[in-house]
Amino acid sequence: MTDHFDRRKFLIYGSAALGSSLFLKACASPPAPESSPAASSPSAAPAAGKIKVASVYTVPIEQQWVSRIHKALSAAKERGDIEYVYSENTTNTDYERVLRQYAEGGNQLIVGEAFAVEKACRAVAKDYPKVSFLMGSSGKPDGANFSVFDNYIHEPSYLTGMIAGGLTKSKVIGMVGGYPIPEVNRLMHAFMAGAKETQPDVKFLVTFIGSWFDPPKAKEAAFAQIGKGADVMYAERFGVSDAAKEKKVLAIGNVIDTQKDYPNTVVASALWHMEPTIDRAIKAVKDGTFKAEDYGQYSYMKYGGSSLSPFGTFDSKIPADLKQKVAAKQEDIKSGKFAVQIDDAEPKATA
Repeated sequence: MTDHFDRRKFLIYGSAALGSSLFLKACASPPAPESSPAASSPSAAPAAGKIKVASVYTVPIEQQWVSRIHKALSAAKERGDIEYVYSENTTNTDYERVLRQYAEGGNQLIVGEAFAVEKACRAVAKDYPKVSFLMGSSGKPDGANFSVFDNYIHEPSYLTGMIAGGLTKSKVIGMVGGYPIPEVNRLMHAFMAGAKETQPDVKFLVTFIGSWFDPPKAKEAAFAQIGKGADVMYAERFGVSDAAKEKKVLAIGNVIDTQKDYPNTVVASALWHMEPTIDRAIKAVKDGTFKAEDYGQYSYMKYGGSSLSPFGTFDSKIPADLKQKVAAKQEDIKSGKFAVQIDDAEPKATA
């Protein structure tokens, strides 16, 4: 996922329920603070057996963005690679305290989101040089132990755009997002570029609802766009697919696959997989080789960090020639023959 809003305060996809209470769960609550960071920090030497990992989330683990991190860490726990504890619904004002509590509790790797609390997170990492930090951030790696990641799923977003462009009959596509921040903008631009490849005359309606979790507001924004002729909706927010379902138009999903909930509405989704990022960090900690670096590339398709969802209920409804075009482009992306451009500027409506 400073107290002032700097276009990143509400970065984390999904819930805005950043409640005042701190809800600690998983294997155990964070241990009580010890006497000093130096005495409690684990060594940077190779770790034998399981390593201790903690995560701090500002939203519930069911939320789109965070659920991908939690899923990857839970898989590592089930494999026996790590011990895993986490906090969810942690407020920004409490974030630093929880980070320090976990660091002093002997956790060797701490994962979370620094977007709204960059200064505090980086300060904590400096105070615990023997603890490895892997944080969602738009900033750069820091010191020797503060690595960053982000959800670069622009490649499958391009592919879903190709599908949308190939299916629209009105040549108008609606797009509803939370906030026009780089992490959202790049996905929308990739989607738009893909749609233009298969339908050069397509127009776009773009609305940002000013919230990361307000399904009714997103639904109303989608209704308005459908009323203006959109027959395919880009559902960056929850609520958009509900409107598409009611109005019997199509929708494209984001981050997670929601087709099972909307079998006749959601055609495909750009999926984020955190396993390559998480597994690489765990291995580095185990090997004693963890360092400050940018893990962003491990969300790319060639590393298995993102993918186009299966077509599922729409497999027989998508024209064969369109599926062939999408499959060919997917191979070009994976091989490096085609690069999806990253554009972090705010997308504008063209219809």
